Amino acid sequence: MSLADELLADLEEGGEDVEQEDSDMEAEVDDIDDVALTTEKPSNSVKNVAKLLDSKELAQILNSIQEYSSQPRREAVAGPVEADPEYKLIVDANNMTVEIDNEINVIHQFVKDIYNKRFPELESLVPIPMEYICTVKELGNNILEKSKNNETLQDILTPATIMVVSVTASTTQGTGLSDEDLMTVCEGCDTAVGLNDSKKKIFDYVESRMTFIAPNLSILVGASIAAKLMGVAGGLTNLSKMPACNIMLLGAQKRTLSGFSTTAILPHTGFIYNSETVQKLPPDLRRKGARQISAKTALAARVDSFHESISGKVGDDLRAEVEGKFDKWQEPPPVKTVKPLPAPIDQPRKKRGGRRARKMKERLGLTELRKQANRMNFGEIEEDAYQEDLGFSLGTMGKAKSGKVRGPPVDSKTKARISKTLQQKLSKQNQTWGGSTTVKKQVAGTASSVAFTPLQGLEIVNPQAAEKKAQEANQKYFSSTAGFLKINKS
Repeated sequence: MSLADELLADLEEGGEDVEQEDSDMEAEVDDIDDVALTTEKPSNSVKNVAKLLDSKELAQILNSIQEYSSQPRREAVAGPVEADPEYKLIVDANNMTVEIDNEINVIHQFVKDIYNKRFPELESLVPIPMEYICTVKELGNNILEKSKNNETLQDILTPATIMVVSVTASTTQGTGLSDEDLMTVCEGCDTAVGLNDSKKKIFDYVESRMTFIAPNLSILVGASIAAKLMGVAGGLTNLSKMPACNIMLLGAQKRTLSGFSTTAILPHTGFIYNSETVQKLPPDLRRKGARQISAKTALAARVDSFHESISGKVGDDLRAEVEGKFDKWQEPPPVKTVKPLPAPIDQPRKKRGGRRARKMKERLGLTELRKQANRMNFGEIEEDAYQEDLGFSLGTMGKAKSGKVRGPPVDSKTKARISKTLQQKLSKQNQTWGGSTTVKKQVAGTASSVAFTPLQGLEIVNPQAAEKKAQEANQKYFSSTAGFLKINKS
């Protein structure tokens, strides 16, 4: 046999084996499809999208919670807190609450897709998942009748929302659901309500056990927020290693806006921002308050991780400090008082003293005339000196009965003074040279030559006659050329 014949024989034998294997695999696939068809659930069942309620993990956590809840509470933890079995249960329970929230959101979307046929406007009226699910469970197909005067609905929604829902139900364009769809919706609602009840049981247990695992942290932010922070951080030790800026962001959810406005969205806000202590603050102080509590949370977590201050004293001190700062921020601003201007910072001047300084002050002081101008009488109407609305008057000047301005007494201290040099100049100007014979004297213009006398009546008098007599007497007795008139020789 040649080499080519041997190769052909080998290929034929291999082909038969491959065909046999293919036929065996096809048979196995057919058997698997038959089993799947017999065990597959209906396509529109909520069990296809939500399997957490019947899961072994949730059942095991609930059983452990019931077991530990029946035991007496412990006051302290021996050894590292992460090694304690009850602490492990708390961490697993916290992680389970996150999965429950995700499962409720999935069920909410499932119920919404089916119920939109009956009431499409309800999605926008009730946006919160659990409120929407409870409302759908209560309304069912008879939305118009059950939306009015329904006590159960009043426990779920606010009165304003109930009124809007009832008005919208009367004008909705939806059509009634079939029995099968209605049963599917009710099944989804019951599943979501069961998951929410399990979540409440977990939260109640975790809050009751946080006082001995993290007492200071529970006092500062509350047992519920402390449990959520520890669950997201992965334990108390991991939380104690985090900086305050990261603790503030724990629990923040990233939302898809789908093109809507970002006005109502608060980015970088987590469990601490939504806590009761922060929400009591005014809106403009909430971010600042969240940063303050995050810083104190990091300190409290580090104290609890080393099992210090089991009584919670550090937590009380931190909470009192935070609340004191919050009160200080909200105090009204102090009332601004009108303060006078401060005295100018001037160099003290050298003041001259002595007799000359006192005389100068007296001379430059206020005169009597100015004092009378500044003085006013009570109950008298003053006359304006300028006849205007300036309020300038003469004071008590001119208040004499004669109606004339009476000059005040002249004070020699305030009298104007003339220097000696100026006095000499004025005397030189008034001095006459050459005597009365060479300089013609000036006669006053008011002098008259007519005089009234009791004897003669009108009489013409020479006003210069007296001067002539004086000149003759001077020439007779004080002449420079004449000699003595009578000499006593005895």
